[in-house]
Formats: sequence, structure tokens, C-alpha cells
Amino acid sequence: MNQGITQTAAPVRHFTVQLSSTRRGARLARLLTERQLADWGEPNTAAEHIVAELAANAVLHGRVPGRDFRLTLRLDTARTLRVEVTDARGDRVPVVPNPAQGCAESGRGLLLVAAFADRWGVDEGPSPCKTVWAELAPDRVAL
Repeated sequence: MNQGITQTAAPVRHFTVQLSSTRRGARLARLLTERQLADWGEPNTAAEHIVAELAANAVLHGRVPGRDFRLTLRLDTARTLRVEVTDARGDRVPVVPNPAQGCAESGRGLLLVAAFADRWGVDEGPSPCKTVWAELAPDRVAL
């Protein structure tokens, strides 16, 4: 009788919530991220900062009156965390500002996202929406 050891991969973890496109909704996005990652046993300060920046951008630049934004967190079997924020302004694609303009009072949010994330980008659609996403590899999970 052959008794092998069976390993099962951890399940993909998934969390999605619609939030109002307000400053309160943006704050709630960060708080929910902190709580959800703690519940998964994966506390992640970098992810909290990323969510804070992407949610603030969704509220400030992606807001359409009466439309919400969506926050999605997904932790895959390899423990790569993907953060997605979807807003209703697909016509306004984010651009990373020129670092030489360091005196500006705003516009550094995507630089922070780029610094905290291993990868990030923008997916267009479904129309009229866009999704800004960032991924953190397992070695970046605990900061």
C-alpha cells in the first residue's frame, strides 16, 4: 500500500465591496483592507497604503455623481496579493507625474503605488469604467 502525502494549496481568497465615491468611502476602503487582510492572516501595510492612494484617486479623479467605486482584494495560491480599484471614469487614465516636479502639493499618489507594489497598471472597461490594479509578491506582504 502506497501512502503518499497529499498537499493541498491554500484557496484563493477574494473580497469585493462597492463604496461611495466620497472621502468617507475612500477611508472605509483602507479600513476594510486592513481588517480583511488581518482576517486572512496576511497583514500588509503596503497594501493599505496602495488602497488608500487608489481609493483617493477614484474619489478625486474617477468620480461620477451617483456612481460608486469598487475595491477588490485577491490573494492567490502563491500568496500574491492583487488590489483593484474600479471607478466610473474610463476616459481619465492615470499618469505617473514627472519626479522633477517635486514641489507640487499633490500628484505623488501613483509614485507611492509604484514604490509599494511589484507591478501596477490600468485595465480599460467595461465601458465607461477603468480598473487600476497593483500586485504585491509574497515577500512584500509583511512590511
